Amino acid sequence: MTTAQPESLPTIHWEEDGEPRSARWRSERGAAAASRVVLADDTLPADVAYRMACEGTALLWRGDFQNARMLLQSLTRRLDKTGERKTKKKPAAPAVAGMPTPQLALPFHQQRQLQAQRARVLSMVLIELDPQYAIHLRRAPQVQAACVDAWGAPEGDLAQVVSLRELQALVGAHEWRKKGVEIPALAKLAPKAYDRIHPHYGVFSPVRGEYVDLIAQAPLPTALAKQSLAYDIGTGTGVIAAVLARRGIQKVLATDTDPRALACAQENLERLGVDQKVELAQIDLFPEGKAALVVCNPPWVPAKPSAPVERAVYDEGSRMLRGFLAGVSAHLVPGGEAWLILSDFAEHLGLRSREELLTWISQAGLQVVGKNHIRPRHPKAQDAANPLHQARAAEMTTLWRLQVAW
Repeated sequence: MTTAQPESLPTIHWEEDGEPRSARWRSERGAAAASRVVLADDTLPADVAYRMACEGTALLWRGDFQNARMLLQSLTRRLDKTGERKTKKKPAAPAVAGMPTPQLALPFHQQRQLQAQRARVLSMVLIELDPQYAIHLRRAPQVQAACVDAWGAPEGDLAQVVSLRELQALVGAHEWRKKGVEIPALAKLAPKAYDRIHPHYGVFSPVRGEYVDLIAQAPLPTALAKQSLAYDIGTGTGVIAAVLARRGIQKVLATDTDPRALACAQENLERLGVDQKVELAQIDLFPEGKAALVVCNPPWVPAKPSAPVERAVYDEGSRMLRGFLAGVSAHLVPGGEAWLILSDFAEHLGLRSREELLTWISQAGLQVVGKNHIRPRHPKAQDAANPLHQARAAEMTTLWRLQVAW
């Protein structure tokens, strides 16, 4: 996902003090600029704001900034109540061991629809930033550093308008970037070395660290003894490349299509002290040549992303997964292995079957030589109130060790 330049941003228009006004519209979700914009402040009742937002009227905030946050919270509570009413269904039938539960596909799609509706309504509360990313409202925070992290240094002399919800996400990402995410697998591989990954805005954070544990523990292919080279396909934050380097692989070539991800990976690899072993390249899937190990952790759910930031989670039509499987045999040296890290969450939802996955592996001329499994540790797996709890409780993440079927 690239960062839009100010001159390429669309324009949003409104009227203020009897005069027409305009500013650049910025939305990382790719939302279109609202066609109806009205000024709003502390006197606007939450019920009225909710009705206007649901009807598609954007509220450009001119009151106290903290009151805008409170309004957003009020809108969220109203949406939550609406969502609870819509999702009240009879309990799903118990799952059969080893079988997908396609009856969960409907709750999944319903939840996605509710999330999209929620995002659309909450994005209607807008904040104006001056050309230097400052907010001129009472009790407004300093957001310039977070904006620079996400968008780069200010350019031009035009104000910009952004939804308050996206602005909050941007500030939250800035804090995550400063704090970083501890990766236990990195600490185990090098106990006295740095062990945190600092995700950039718009780059998927490795908060679900169990898949990293699989990569740190799986037996390395013997082909690495002759050629100590690995490919990391879709590197993101660079965490997989870092683990491979700390496992002793002399060279890792890590690819990604997103400039933000590559910048993020470079910064992390330097912090971790493995940047001399890892080369980054802006490539879709594979670089030229062959390696003893090719690793890929594609998006796990075959559904259409509703925003660019969701592309690390949703892979419409399993494009990346199928592309990796179809092409990896041409990039393996004799005796080399392809490691596919994949959750079976989609299988439990009925969005993709195990038979489909095995067919794609076979059609690619690959054979399974080993599998390593791990259960998820994230809180949603234990949340019985979650509409998709049945699938989450059964979820298993697997590292598939694949070789060319000679």
